[in-house]
Amino acid sequence: MKFSKPMQTAVFDSPLGPITLAASAQGLAGAWFEGDLHRPDTRNWPAAPRHPLLRRAQQQFAAYFSGQSRGFDLPLDLDSGTEFQQSVWRALLALPFGSHTSYGTLSARLGKPKAMRAVGAAVGRNPLIIVVPCHRVLGADGALTGFAAGLPRKQALLQLESIAFRP
Repeated sequence: MKFSKPMQTAVFDSPLGPITLAASAQGLAGAWFEGDLHRPDTRNWPAAPRHPLLRRAQQQFAAYFSGQSRGFDLPLDLDSGTEFQQSVWRALLALPFGSHTSYGTLSARLGKPKAMRAVGAAVGRNPLIIVVPCHRVLGADGALTGFAAGLPRKQALLQLESIAFRP
């Protein structure tokens, strides 16, 4: 992931731990839990707790975690990814609340049925945790699979959405 644009940040204190949100002029560009494997160094990005988009994102995260909302309606900036990664992230955006898919199904949907590993790598590098619902991707047999923010958080998100999975 490359973040070449100026970013502003705010922190949302979720029930699963703090989530750092980042916004560019184009939209929400990042949402990472502390300890996320692919979280960029955001220390030099200015804190902007009153930024309108970041405040809106925090409100929507609060509604999601409280069960009052099933999704997000925010302008997104996916430019940090390659063209392929962006195609995977856009495909994830089409997964409705409470549903799931597998890496193989997602690969086939993208017209690249043999690219399961590449799709898995793109899913893992998703810069917008929960907003781009990478937690809804399971193994072909419904098994709980990797999650850059940790399997306990993925399990909690799946349970929040009443998605059945195999531990």
